[in-house]
Amino acid sequence: MLRVAVVGSGPSGCYTAQSLVQQDPDVLVDVLDRLPCPYGLVRYGVAPDHEKIKSLQNNLRAVLEHERVRFLGGLQVGPQGVPAARLRELYHAVVYCVGAATDRHLGIPGEELPGSWSATEFVSWYSAHPDAVDDGFVRDARSAVVIGVGNVAVDVTRMLARGPAELSPTDMPQAALTALAASHVRNIHMVGRRGPSQARFTTKELRELGALPDTDVAVDPAELALDPAYGDPSALPGTQRRNVEVLRGWAEAPARGVPRRIRLRFFLRPVELLADGGRVGAVRFERTAPDGRGGVVGTGRFEDIEAQLVLRSVGYRGVPLEGLPFDPESGTVPHLAGRVLRGGVVAPGEYVAGWIKRGPTGVIGTNRPCAKETVMSLLEDAAVLVRKDVPEDPLTVLRAEGVEPVEWAGWRAIERAEAELGASLGRSVVKLSDWDSLLAAARSISS
Repeated sequence: MLRVAVVGSGPSGCYTAQSLVQQDPDVLVDVLDRLPCPYGLVRYGVAPDHEKIKSLQNNLRAVLEHERVRFLGGLQVGPQGVPAARLRELYHAVVYCVGAATDRHLGIPGEELPGSWSATEFVSWYSAHPDAVDDGFVRDARSAVVIGVGNVAVDVTRMLARGPAELSPTDMPQAALTALAASHVRNIHMVGRRGPSQARFTTKELRELGALPDTDVAVDPAELALDPAYGDPSALPGTQRRNVEVLRGWAEAPARGVPRRIRLRFFLRPVELLADGGRVGAVRFERTAPDGRGGVVGTGRFEDIEAQLVLRSVGYRGVPLEGLPFDPESGTVPHLAGRVLRGGVVAPGEYVAGWIKRGPTGVIGTNRPCAKETVMSLLEDAAVLVRKDVPEDPLTVLRAEGVEPVEWAGWRAIERAEAELGASLGRSVVKLSDWDSLLAAARSISS
C-alpha cells in the first residue's frame, strides 16, 4: 500500500486526495490540517452570503469520507508540531497543499496605522477563523476605503453594506454579525489604480453590488472615459466587456437617496494613509493615466478620501514552510510538474499542489487539474517510493509521540455544536470562532 500525507484540506488538498484514490486502488491518504475544521478557504474565505459556492463543501466532504482517506485536523506541520522531516519518515510521499497564507502589502507610509487592515484579516474575522483578531474593524467608522478591484474586494465591500436581515441567515459568527449590524459605515469606496477594463472582478460578483438593498452604486463617468477601451468595449474579452457595460449603467443612473453608497473609483494609486487622532483618517491617492502598454503612470495630481477603515485587497502570497525550499520572488515552492526541487534537483517523495505550487491564481476549480498533474507525477514515482519502509499506520506512531489530531468524528461533533449554537440564537448554523470552543466540541465525542 502506498501511504501518502496531504498537508492541507482545502480544495487543492481534497482534489489531490480524490485524484490519488481514483487512480490508484492501493493508496491510503491522510489529509492533515493545522485547523480542526476541513475545507480551507471554502470554509474560511468564501463570503457567508455565497451559499452556492459554500455548498462545494459537500463535494469536498465526499472526498474526506472516502474509505481510503482519513482526515487528521488540529495537526501542525513544522517547528510547533510535526516536523516536515518526520512526515517524510512516516509516509512514502508528502504533498503540500498549504495555499498562500498571507497577503501582499502596499508598501506606503501609514499602512500600519490602527484602522488599516488587509482584506484577508477582515474576511477571517467574519468567517470565524480561530486565528482572527476582533479589533473593532467597523467600530466608530463612517467611511471605508477598499483598495483593490478583484472578487475579494467586492466581497468585503458587499459585507460592509449588508444589513442584519441579510446576514442573519448565514453562518457568520455572532460577534461579527452584531458588530456589522451596529455599523455606521455609510460610504464605501472601492478603488483601483488602473481602469475598469483591467479590473479583476467577475461580472456576477460585480452585479451583486447593484442588488444590495438601501445601497446606491456610483461610478464617475469621467474616470471610465480615461480607459482607452471604454469608448468601444466590443473588442474586449467577454468578462471585461460585460464589466464595462455594468459600470456604464451605474454611471448613467441617478442617485436614489438611500442610506448607503458604494463608489467605484478607477485610475487612483494609493500613496499614503493619513492619520487622524492616532489612527487612519484618510487615504491619499495619486491620479494615474494609461501608459499605452497596459500599465499606468502617475500624473502628480492627488486626492484624499476620508476613511476610518482601510482594507487592502491586492493579492495573497505564499509563505515559507519549515523544511521546504521556497522562492521568495514568486511566493511558491520550486517544483517540476509538482515534484519539489531542492537546488534544482527533484526531492524524492515531496510534492506540491495548489497556490503554493503555482501562486494565488485561478478559481477554486483551477485546483483540480493542478492537483491531477501533481498526482500523475507522484504515481509515476510510486514504484520507487514504496521501497521505503514506513510504519503500518503513521497515526499510531504520532499518537505515541503525543500528537492527538481531530479525526472525522471530531469534526462532525463541531458541526453539531455549530448547529446547536445557531438554534440557541434563533439562527441556522453559527460558526464557532475560537480554538477553545472548537477543540472542546471536537473532544466532546469521547466525554
